[in-house]
Amino acid sequence: MTANDDAFHQHLSRALGWGEAHLTFEDAVTSIPARFRGKRPRGFGHSPWELLEHIRLAQRDLFEFCTNPDYIAGEWPDDYWPKSPVPPSASSWKKSLAAVIADRKALEDFIAHVPDLTAAIPHAKGKSYLRSILLVLDHTSYHVGQLVMAGKLLGS
Repeated sequence: MTANDDAFHQHLSRALGWGEAHLTFEDAVTSIPARFRGKRPRGFGHSPWELLEHIRLAQRDLFEFCTNPDYIAGEWPDDYWPKSPVPPSASSWKKSLAAVIADRKALEDFIAHVPDLTAAIPHAKGKSYLRSILLVLDHTSYHVGQLVMAGKLLGS
């Protein structure tokens, strides 16, 4: 691995959690009071809980896609969205948040150990590691924006 490759890996790894162009994921979710987490804003398709869980489920799925040779995709949309707009328990929000952060850390560690991110994932029919990591970045950023908007519409 060259110095440029190493710098690229580090930059990509940092990008999973940065907030240079917008709020961080953590800032977006912690700014939403508990009383709003299971509410869908008027005219908005998802509650903050649904968005948080969807981020968690999708990020975990993409990590498994990259790392598990026995990966099987879930059923869309049932396996990628929670069943209810309301968290099932008071601790569910914190558990989901912790899981997103832990899986993001696992992705960061994974990025650091893949010699060629542009290589095809052996079990993924020509899709590269880089494609999947960029998908995590793009997908999470999109839904962080939705979390911010949902919070504003709910009055937080």
